[in-house]
Amino acid sequence: MAEPAIAGETPEIPNRLFFRIGDVAELTHVEAYVLRYWETEFSALRPKKGSNGQRQYRRKDVQTVLEIKRLLWDEGYTIAGARKALREKARKKKREPKRAGQTSLFATEPEPKVEPEALKEIKAELKAILAMLK
Repeated sequence: MAEPAIAGETPEIPNRLFFRIGDVAELTHVEAYVLRYWETEFSALRPKKGSNGQRQYRRKDVQTVLEIKRLLWDEGYTIAGARKALREKARKKKREPKRAGQTSLFATEPEPKVEPEALKEIKAELKAILAMLK
């Protein structure tokens, strides 16, 4: 297994659809047996199982593992306390209106970047369409 991550350091998650439990263990520096245990303790962590019975973690699941790890190992929460903190965070996210440009902690893909030149072209095209409509 890779060297332990520095406290507070968030690893870069590769852009893949699914991760096997071994991949998640290596990426998050959490043993596979701990991940399996966390699945029993946290309803937010429920990876799908493929036709072969292997767990298939999505990007969102990996981010949840990292959040659980942060709460338990860095912040010193108990399992019950971490479970409560995750529930409260989920409730808070549901109540917050999504603002333009804001990305969710559990977003599956980063917001696309638009080049300034492309924006200028789009603006010019919209102005041309508006002129035609007048």
